[in-house]
Amino acid sequence: MNNNAPIGIFDSGLGGLTVARAIIDQLPYEPIMYIGDTAHSPYGPLPLATVRSLAIAVMDRLVEAGVKILVIACNTASAAVLRDARERYADIPVIEVIQPAVRRAVASTKNRKVGVIATQATVNSRAYEDSFAAAPDLELTVRACPRFVEFVEAGIDSGPELLQAAGEYLMPLKKAEIDTLVLGCTHYPLLKGVISYVMGSSVNLVSSSEETAIDVYRELISHGLTADSDTVSPRREFFTTGNAKEFERNAHRFIGPMIGTVNPIRTD
Repeated sequence: MNNNAPIGIFDSGLGGLTVARAIIDQLPYEPIMYIGDTAHSPYGPLPLATVRSLAIAVMDRLVEAGVKILVIACNTASAAVLRDARERYADIPVIEVIQPAVRRAVASTKNRKVGVIATQATVNSRAYEDSFAAAPDLELTVRACPRFVEFVEAGIDSGPELLQAAGEYLMPLKKAEIDTLVLGCTHYPLLKGVISYVMGSSVNLVSSSEETAIDVYRELISHGLTADSDTVSPRREFFTTGNAKEFERNAHRFIGPMIGTVNPIRTD
């Protein structure tokens, strides 16, 4: 496999750009190809079977483009399609966003009380309960926060409506006295301010984006797939199945000016 082939990253839309940004920060010499499936976003309310079909179509497109590793930068898709993806793309490492965050949470908690917030589809999949099963001494509280993605996509990170929603969503976690909270959706790091405000500074927030980037680094090293370090300007391509101009405009909140030009792409 070509070491200078891109890292393939996909999400249902914009949230996975937090993963892309973390990968760029930790692996600045690596080329990237990102697809946001905004034509079908958000995945959260969709049936898992539908998510599985959509995700496979996007990943097929990335594999056809010659990526050297696949990153499922979406908790909902990770819960729906990880096993299928690793069987379908047996020759390509596949990284997802759930297990890296779970490992960090298990290592971080002091009182063994951990919370997870995620989309409804991720909660329904019980993917986090399954992943935390290896640590039976933990007390786990999982809560769906369906409107959080809407707020992020609309560019809202403060205000009374968001604060009220956050208070309602997070109250069961506060009552459970957790000391560690997994942000189980790649949109949620953009709401760290309000989440930390409601939960209090003593609660450690675990970002699946940052932990996933660490896993990508480990995978590239272990497979000898790191790009040449003398690459001055690695190619970073961003695509969307929806409106490219709208994606480009909104993406600046997630990844900054490095987004460059966003191009439309078809996956059907």
